[in-house]
Amino acid sequence: MLNRLPADERRAQLVESAMGIAERTGINSVTIRAVAEEAGVSLGVVHYCFENKEALVAAMGEALVLQLSGALRYAFGTAQGDGDQSGLRGLREVLHSGLSNMWPLIEMTPNRQLLTYEITAYGLRQQAAGAELAGSIASLQYQTMDVEATAFLEETARYTGTTWTEPVEHIARFCLAVIDGIVLRWLVDRDGEAVIAQLDDAVQMIAMKAVEAETEQG
Repeated sequence: MLNRLPADERRAQLVESAMGIAERTGINSVTIRAVAEEAGVSLGVVHYCFENKEALVAAMGEALVLQLSGALRYAFGTAQGDGDQSGLRGLREVLHSGLSNMWPLIEMTPNRQLLTYEITAYGLRQQAAGAELAGSIASLQYQTMDVEATAFLEETARYTGTTWTEPVEHIARFCLAVIDGIVLRWLVDRDGEAVIAQLDDAVQMIAMKAVEAETEQG
C-alpha cells in the first residue's frame, strides 16, 4: 500500500525523483510517467501534485535555487578566519576563502551542476514559447545568486574595512558571471588544478574593485 505523505513531502519526493532522472539522462527524459515510476507512485499522484511537466520543472528549479542558496550561505558564512584580516590583503584572503569553500560543494555534485544549466536553458526556451511558469526559473535562479553574492561582498567589505569602488550589485554580477564560466569549463574538462588558478585570478580581479576605507577618506 502506498504510504500517505503530507502534500509538501510528496511534492518534495517527486521533485527529487525528477532530478534523479534528469541528472542521469537529461531534462528531456523527465516525464510525468517516468517520475511516477521513479518514485513508485501512480500517475494520478504525480498529476495531483503537478499539473504538467512545466509545473514539475519549475518546482525542480525552485528546489535547485534553495539548494544553491544554502550552499552559498555556507561557503560565504565560513569565509572569515582568525587573526587580522583588515585592508585589501584581508579582503583578498576572505574572498579567496569564500570561493575556496564553495568549490568542493560544486566539485562533489557535477551532475547537479549540469542540471542547473540544463534547467536554465529549458526555462529560457519555455519562456520564449510563452510558458511563463517554467521561464521564470532562470530569472529566479540568478536573482537568488545575486542576493547571496551581494550580501557576501557587503559583509566582506565591512569586515575588512574596505570600500567597493563600483555598485556592489554590479560587482556581484561580475563575480557570478566569472564563476559560471569556471564551473561550465570544469564540467567540460574536469581540470581541478586549472580551477584553483582561475579562482585565484578571480579574487585578484574582484579585489581590484575595492580600496581601503581610510585611503578613500584621506
